[in-house]
Amino acid sequence: MKRRTFLHKIGSILAVLGVTEAEWLTLGNRYYQALAQPNSRKLALLIGINQYSKTPNLSGCLTDVELQRELLINRFGFQGSDILTLTEEQASREFIEAAFADHLGKQAKPGDITFFHFSGYGTRVKLETSPDTMQNALVTANAALDLQDDKIVNHILEETLLLLLRSLSTDKVTAVLDTSYDAPNTVIGLKTRALQESGAKLATEELDFLKQLKTQNLSNTPIVLAATSEPKQPAREGLFSGFSAGLFTYALTQYLWEFTPATKVQVALSHVENSLYKSGSKQQPALLSSQKNPDITSLLPDGIIGAEGAVSDIEGDGKTVHLWLAGLPPQVLLYYGVNSRFTLQTKEQLVLRSRTGLTAKAQISKIEGSNPLQIGQLVQEAVRVLPRNINLTIAFDTGLERIERVDATSAFAGFSHVSTVALGEKPADYVFAKLQQTPSRYGLFSLGGEPIPNTTGEVGEAIKLTVQRLAPKLSTLLAAKLWRLTENGGSSRLALKATLEIINNISPRVIMQRETVRTFKSETSIKKSVQTRLIASLPTPIVPIGSRMQYRVENQSDRPVYLILLGLNNNHTAVAFYSWETPQEPNIADIKPILQEVVIAPGESLTLPQNTASQWVISGPASECEQQLIFSTTPFSGTLSALNTAQYPTAEEGPIGPLLNPLDVAQALLQDLHNASPLKAEMNGTADSYILDVNNWASLSFSFQVV
Repeated sequence: MKRRTFLHKIGSILAVLGVTEAEWLTLGNRYYQALAQPNSRKLALLIGINQYSKTPNLSGCLTDVELQRELLINRFGFQGSDILTLTEEQASREFIEAAFADHLGKQAKPGDITFFHFSGYGTRVKLETSPDTMQNALVTANAALDLQDDKIVNHILEETLLLLLRSLSTDKVTAVLDTSYDAPNTVIGLKTRALQESGAKLATEELDFLKQLKTQNLSNTPIVLAATSEPKQPAREGLFSGFSAGLFTYALTQYLWEFTPATKVQVALSHVENSLYKSGSKQQPALLSSQKNPDITSLLPDGIIGAEGAVSDIEGDGKTVHLWLAGLPPQVLLYYGVNSRFTLQTKEQLVLRSRTGLTAKAQISKIEGSNPLQIGQLVQEAVRVLPRNINLTIAFDTGLERIERVDATSAFAGFSHVSTVALGEKPADYVFAKLQQTPSRYGLFSLGGEPIPNTTGEVGEAIKLTVQRLAPKLSTLLAAKLWRLTENGGSSRLALKATLEIINNISPRVIMQRETVRTFKSETSIKKSVQTRLIASLPTPIVPIGSRMQYRVENQSDRPVYLILLGLNNNHTAVAFYSWETPQEPNIADIKPILQEVVIAPGESLTLPQNTASQWVISGPASECEQQLIFSTTPFSGTLSALNTAQYPTAEEGPIGPLLNPLDVAQALLQDLHNASPLKAEMNGTADSYILDVNNWASLSFSFQVV
């Protein structure tokens, strides 16, 4: 059947797919239904494919579709009936292109908002018209067709998709592509969404369709967000708390839930890349657009205040609700404990009773408003409950032989704070694997397959010896995992802003800026705050070796706050900020400096380091640095005590120096934040937990590249 005939006969794509109209229209009474523009529609087409014939299956693509759908409905005001999803066998090349024409092309009018998402495999193909040029292509559910002994592939060219996006009648077009095109020969860690080029021919219908699109007058410039920015960079998907998802989709949707997005795409990508780094991937998301730095005002949420999730269902008693919690930071969700609390914008308070994956059950504990609960109401974090017995989880790579896994299991069992799993069975923090170039050597890798510095054994060394020498590194990595669990820039009620700057002879150059976003009194001040985040906050902040650095921290709250800085430097060793004070005792020489609290008064700001004599200079090697600025309304007395237990040589008494006992310090930090919560005494059944109140702590994350 010719394409034109097919498109005419398809009518409604819903009928072709066997989906009833009622299934799309029965969505309940949504709490947020007001559209940004009264006369505009918001249309979306979401594609997700896990199951491929003759190809290893993916795991997270259907979750990606669910993540986007819930975000669009609850956060961006899309109507469920205007969102079409094609998954698994529905997502053939013919159906995808027909759905695009029928659902978006025919319906979108000038001023309407359109959104497209694809999660699945990508690959590279050669065209007969230009055999020397490789083209990016999306792999559809009916990817391969055998026809008269010639191998034909039913891929959709990336070029075709971009032209389709440009063909829409509205200029408010956004697309997200969670795929990649160049598959690595060997993979350690997470699954990649790329297939190696097969040399097959592209279906003639696809080439004809591309030729037809090229004849049209296309003036639209869509915003396309891609999971990777480099051809050799794989898009990966991860295993989280009971579900798999694309790292890029999860990080992007989590950011859009929790934060009020800035109007510049690069600002959003900066946050997303920071989250990807914590997930163990070096993916650098990309913006595919001829515009240098386009606005995304066409896809701003209806509710200006962010949230950690929304009410997805209400049980008959009216006191038990089901929640969708895609706005919590991914590293936090796995450990989010029972008795954690949320508030609704109508002032009711919910207590978490159980959680499975991204969904949870909660009960109303306090009712201050008279409005009944409604599906779609946004929920915001109030109290975070974390277990005290958190381990570092090491996954064994599938390339290890059975005897190697047995030896590794025995060796890691000697560490009280380490758990081991088979890769892909449960969430993990790092991977233990063979080196690809030297299989007789073992080492520790990130989930994205990057070797962790100083964790590689010698050639031919027994697994037991390699693991034993990992002891200090494992404690450091667990400590970093613990302080990452404090991140709450989206939910904190302390009004704080921190800016990372390079000091030069003219004026400091801003590298990154982070701030708490739920602390402003009016919508006007929120919009002003969004604009301030545009300052030089670009993906992959670059810091040259030898740079002099500082943080500029502003306390915009009405209470004094105390500050601790912890982090991993560019060789994955722990560092901390030390505020040394030398007591002025007369007639006593060689007095050892002591640590003092860093406190910022209400409405005041300070720089770290606080004086020019104590310089923070970036040293090599070239790699990533990660730092966490953690604030509390009460002193970090336990943390400072733990810092003081280690004996630091005088030469290392600089502003940011080595942290010799990182795990002790991280545990003391969590205890200090727990002590700052006034609710800990009244919350029963939480003796084995840390209780953190968003009114009393804030934690902002900074990651940058040293070159």
